[in-house]
Amino acid sequence: MNTKRPIVWFEIYVDDIERATKFYETIFDVTLEGLPNPTEDELQMMTFPGDMNAYGANGALVKAQDVKAGGNSTLVYFGSADCITEELRIEKAGGRIFRPKMAIGEYGFITLFMDTEGNMIGLHSME
Repeated sequence: MNTKRPIVWFEIYVDDIERATKFYETIFDVTLEGLPNPTEDELQMMTFPGDMNAYGANGALVKAQDVKAGGNSTLVYFGSADCITEELRIEKAGGRIFRPKMAIGEYGFITLFMDTEGNMIGLHSME
């Protein structure tokens, strides 16, 4: 295991890749890019901006024929300068706030929200 970066990749499964792409591009003010399918399975992937050689996990939205969105037990937290910045975009982009920005003591702040696909996602900031 890479102890400097134990999580090296994440995937958020979606039912509607176009809707989910628009949602995440709106929330994080980024552009996701198509990622070539590395398997023989029927997959569509849109990757978040990132550098696989830098600190932090990179990841992608994935539409797979036999994998439904939502109902999983994995929670991904995106880093933020201040959770409220992205939180203010969530409902306008079609998501739902599950838990508004709240303090988690010396570890900063989090916001939990549901994306357009029914996945719970977290935001984390120190401010």
